[in-house]
Amino acid sequence: TGACPAAQRVADAPGRIEDFLREVERRSFLMARIALGNEADALDAVQDTMLRLVQGYAARPHEEWRPLFYRILRNRITDFRRRRKIESLLGVWRSPVAGDDEDPIAELPDPAGGDPERLVAGERRGQALMAALARLPERQQQAFMLRCWEGLSTIDTAAAMGCSEGRSEEHTSELQSPCNLVCRLLLEKK
Repeated sequence: TGACPAAQRVADAPGRIEDFLREVERRSFLMARIALGNEADALDAVQDTMLRLVQGYAARPHEEWRPLFYRILRNRITDFRRRRKIESLLGVWRSPVAGDDEDPIAELPDPAGGDPERLVAGERRGQALMAALARLPERQQQAFMLRCWEGLSTIDTAAAMGCSEGRSEEHTSELQSPCNLVCRLLLEKK
């Protein structure tokens, strides 16, 4: 009876946060991998983001989780980039750790079902998309991923990116030609 109301809300719906995290896991990993260019850092950023969301915001209404999650992820990506820049300036490189070459995402079941032609075509389209996204400026990358991949509204995209609604709309409209380019690349590869 003396329990904190926020803690009680989390205890009442234990599966909701886990379901949300399962839902955003793959796409957020791809976003981080594109932004960081490194799978290990991307995985660390996503895991840290999930942990921070659960620890700090699980008691919040579930409608707030998606923009909060992507805001935390954006901040983690920025932190990783800063750390990488400082390490490169100081001449410090990360040494590989045993077991770092394992990819937990690669161990998930293949949604394509194993058809070799379909797998190769999908891989080519995916590579073209990743290359096109990697060429976008950081904020356009974020806007594309949040609006197109995640389907966030302009308001939620603005909250996740830490900018005004108007600026979020500007980033999205700036994407018109890069998005068209990505679509053309994907259609050509079919």
